[in-house]
Amino acid sequence: MPVDVEGYREYVTARLESLRRTAYLLCGDWHTADDLVSTALVKLLRHWRRVSTMDSPDAYVRRTLLRVWLDERRRPWRRESAWAEVPDRAVRPAADASVDRVTLLALLAELPPRRRAVLVLRYFCDLSVEETARELGCSPGTVKSQAARAIEMLRGRLASEEVRTDG
Repeated sequence: MPVDVEGYREYVTARLESLRRTAYLLCGDWHTADDLVSTALVKLLRHWRRVSTMDSPDAYVRRTLLRVWLDERRRPWRRESAWAEVPDRAVRPAADASVDRVTLLALLAELPPRRRAVLVLRYFCDLSVEETARELGCSPGTVKSQAARAIEMLRGRLASEEVRTDG
């Protein structure tokens, strides 16, 4: 049975930007986000016949994207950082909304992968606790505790950022 390529194209065209933003929030880098989305979409095409008949193909794609990102994080070369020259301190742009966004993205990048995934799925993808638990393959209680710990960690680091810039 042939794959419905036209249906796949319509689906991808309608959701590509949302997938890219979700991937960016997970990994914090647009180039890596594009790679993650590409990999997830190849996997989607392989299973499109089955996925296209599902009640919620978006859930399948989100879960695939999440798993692709977690797999990528486990790769050994992702644990290494090369610097030609280590900067003395970070340059802080003028205070405005973009600074808050940059700061928040930087703090989000410091979170462990599971907590970051919980925050992205809950607050960016707007999934319920139960839907997030299903996506991550854990219990709703785990989602709640991971979200609470992640938010607490973000608040603590944000407060210390503010103290550092004020003092």
